[in-house]
Amino acid sequence: MSSIPLEFFGLLGDWRIYVAIAVTALAGIMRGYSGFGTAVLLAPAYSVLWGPRIGVPVMLLMELVVSMQLLPKAIGEANRRVILPIGAAACLATPLGAFILITADQDLLRRFIGGFVLVFGLLLMSGWRYHGSRPLPLNLAVGSLAGLLKGATGISGPPVILYLLAGPEAVKQHRANLILFFGTIAVISVIPPALGGLIVWSTLAKLLILLPILTICVPVGARLFHVLPERWYRRAALFFLVSTGVIALLA
Repeated sequence: MSSIPLEFFGLLGDWRIYVAIAVTALAGIMRGYSGFGTAVLLAPAYSVLWGPRIGVPVMLLMELVVSMQLLPKAIGEANRRVILPIGAAACLATPLGAFILITADQDLLRRFIGGFVLVFGLLLMSGWRYHGSRPLPLNLAVGSLAGLLKGATGISGPPVILYLLAGPEAVKQHRANLILFFGTIAVISVIPPALGGLIVWSTLAKLLILLPILTICVPVGARLFHVLPERWYRRAALFFLVSTGVIALLA
């Protein structure tokens, strides 16, 4: 275990960890406020700083802890009839996506993550939503796509978010739906990187520094949900989302 302290103190002299801390704080506030935001901000940011094979596993471990924080209350508030099939399909597809993470060219994958986040941010800004029905086959298809993306990039949210936000549920249940989905997939998503040898001492050292930041900021965002006007939050979140995607795409 002596390798972790060595990696930990080595990181404190690296400017990249301080950039990661700032982005992690913002992602925690977004996640607590809206139920999503961790992966779509952290995956491109961490991939630029350390490469996808390091950045994505760090983010997946943090996502697991944060999901467990928010999950208990969301279980009772979410639309489980819709979310559980989506989550089950995502869990089954995640290992295939993880194979892409382990084998793909890292620079190409980083650019894909950046472009994917940028397109997602622009779609949110445009106001486009899916407005059709949500039958079981479509739920399974959306979940499978989300699982592939989760395994390959750490980001499962965009197809699920765009799919669910047009539903008839109130804002509170939308948030609970997203939290339940991310909680369902979080445990499965860390297993393939662990088996593939991507979770190493340097990964755990970054986790020790960044996880406390995230766990402090998530409750802050949850409190802001009851205080901050949604239009203020939405504008700021979309600005940071698009900016992060552009940086990851062009860096």
